[in-house]
Amino acid sequence: MQNALSLSARLPHRSKTSSRSSSALGNRTLFCDFDGPIADVSERYYSTYKLALSAVRSDYAERGERLPIRRLTKAQFWYMKQNRTPDTTIADWSGLSGIQVDDFLNHVATIVNQTTLLQQDQLQPGAKAALHALQDRGHRIVIVTLRQAAQVLDFLHQHDLATTVSQIYGADTTTAAYPNRTEHKIARLKDAIADQQRLGCDTTQSCMIGDTEADICAGQAADIPAIAVTCGIRSSAYLKGFTPSALHRDLYAATQQLILHPKTLFRDYHSYATKSVR
Repeated sequence: MQNALSLSARLPHRSKTSSRSSSALGNRTLFCDFDGPIADVSERYYSTYKLALSAVRSDYAERGERLPIRRLTKAQFWYMKQNRTPDTTIADWSGLSGIQVDDFLNHVATIVNQTTLLQQDQLQPGAKAALHALQDRGHRIVIVTLRQAAQVLDFLHQHDLATTVSQIYGADTTTAAYPNRTEHKIARLKDAIADQQRLGCDTTQSCMIGDTEADICAGQAADIPAIAVTCGIRSSAYLKGFTPSALHRDLYAATQQLILHPKTLFRDYHSYATKSVR
């Protein structure tokens, strides 16, 4: 299932390392999710929801059945997604029932990764500044995602960010990202860390940045700090239930902690880990 793409051999890696800033953070390898921290997928997911509803409506209209569909607003839909409301419940709230829900789910799975919809993904506010800030201080950014690496690279090129990333670990299929299985992210991060260590990179002061419970659990399973951001598909209240090492509004805010107060993050994490063992 692993699909790894190394950018360091294909793309020029800019590094404007400042001795002042590097001394605090060190030349760390930082692992980061893609959807959520870097890419805003909310418009694509809402468009997928609307198209799937319309498809179900059309399917049943052809059979002479008129469904009592109630389309959620984007705010309602995204609130439910951020609190991990199952798609079956979202379908129920939209007026579907029984086999209609299954039809809706099948349409969602078919639609969500269409090329025209992928183009709706937007760069998160502050993400560009965050990636450049880390790169300018000489740190390696490794993306660990359940999206295909080629999709991620295309997006990075579109936003002139390809040279800020050292490596991308993605999925072999286009269907892994939407379900966002925790066990898949744990395996992906474990493989990425092992691979970075084989390349001679120091991962003893690494962390995992992400917007879902899968990212937090992956960091915890790898015994590294997990920094959660709330700009993605999970709410602050939901993420707090998984006890991340830190919680920030977005990647830029997380980066500021890593740059300005890295010792606090890692000291608190190791202190908590030690107490947990006891």
